Amino acid sequence: MTETLSIRIDNATKRRLDALSQKSNRSKSFLAAEAITAYVDAEEWQFAEMEAAAEELDAGQGVNHEKVAKWLASWGTQGEKKPPR
Repeated sequence: MTETLSIRIDNATKRRLDALSQKSNRSKSFLAAEAITAYVDAEEWQFAEMEAAAEELDAGQGVNHEKVAKWLASWGTQGEKKPPR
């Protein structure tokens, strides 16, 4: 099932969408729906990852800042350290 959604976009983006629609032989609606789906998927994933990270930190599962700083400082040296856990 699908629903209709009206949006406003600037003229330059509309022209680009028109051109892409013609080149891809896809409707503007199809392209816009695909773009919105990709955006929503990415945002949902990012928020879920941030929430999971916050829960890990709240549970005391974080890595000490000093350990991370020492690890980063070792990058590219002969004594490069393994990532802290």
